[in-house]
Amino acid sequence: MTQQDDFKKALGNYPTGVTVVTTVDQENNPVGLTVNSFASVSLDPLLILWSIDKRSKSLSDFTKSKKFAVNILASDQEKLCFLFSSKEVDRFGQCEWQRSESQLPILANVASVLECETVQEIEAGDHVILIGQVHRIVNANKAPLLYHQRSVGGIPKTFYQAT
Repeated sequence: MTQQDDFKKALGNYPTGVTVVTTVDQENNPVGLTVNSFASVSLDPLLILWSIDKRSKSLSDFTKSKKFAVNILASDQEKLCFLFSSKEVDRFGQCEWQRSESQLPILANVASVLECETVQEIEAGDHVILIGQVHRIVNANKAPLLYHQRSVGGIPKTFYQAT
């Protein structure tokens, strides 16, 4: 087993939330992809980060747009997770969504949405880390979709409501 295999195994055992990060391309068409490399950075100002593979076809859309939305998927949105991680060309034609006031594509029925302006890009290995300042937050009080050991699923609603 290689060190990369050990690294993947170790991080695969760390549960993370599942998001779909969205933006618009140069022609104002919606763009989005499934991301679990998402984290908070700062409370003052409100900053978050996520990373995108340098080989991603949508990398230039995110870097040129300078704005994005983090759609935190709800526990019942496994299909969206797989749709936005697929090679499907018309992802937005297969789900419910709308444009926000800032014209970002926002997916329907998600647990939360964070609309951000890109404030920094950092090249790191084979990825680019995008740091965004949060300008708008919407919370729906729904249990999140989780990724753990190469599987996605939600936590039981009773557990989520008890915490």
